[in-house]
Amino acid sequence: MSSTASRLPRGLAHPLRMELLKALRHGGPATASQLAERLGESSGATSYHLRQLAAHGFVEDAAERGKGRERWWKAADQGLVFDSDEFQDADPQVRGAMNTFLHEVANTHTRELSTWLATRNEWSHSWARSTDVSDMTLRLTPELAQDLVGRMHALIDEFRTMAPARDTPEAETVRIHTRLFPTKTD
Repeated sequence: MSSTASRLPRGLAHPLRMELLKALRHGGPATASQLAERLGESSGATSYHLRQLAAHGFVEDAAERGKGRERWWKAADQGLVFDSDEFQDADPQVRGAMNTFLHEVANTHTRELSTWLATRNEWSHSWARSTDVSDMTLRLTPELAQDLVGRMHALIDEFRTMAPARDTPEAETVRIHTRLFPTKTD
């Protein structure tokens, strides 16, 4: 399941919150102290921002992990679906926050792809031939573009239900970046 963008401006309006959410999505459940150590922050700061993320529905208790006073957190979902309709007529401050957020997402995607390219020779042959860095151009109407995006998301959600257990040999976490946007042509 993916979060909708309507919670973004308030819930993710801080760089540490974005890092915490990414750490939980990629690394699985963790405590505020573990995240603080991993991200080089204080546990007080991570605790505060985890509570803010929880208040906006981005993270939740991982009660199955906690013992005693130890509080474990997990991502409430494993992705983000941005619905630009929700911000079309938003006030300038909200639009500005969204622009900043989307630029950070694009920068994160670029870093992830660059890391893969730099380390691809360290992966098995089966993983090397199972990756994709494609570039395609289509001519579509806005309605067809929405249909295509919806179908891609549905397909990804279908594969999410087939995900193997964490201890399955050869199974790895994969990142999927999709973009669809119009370009001006002569």
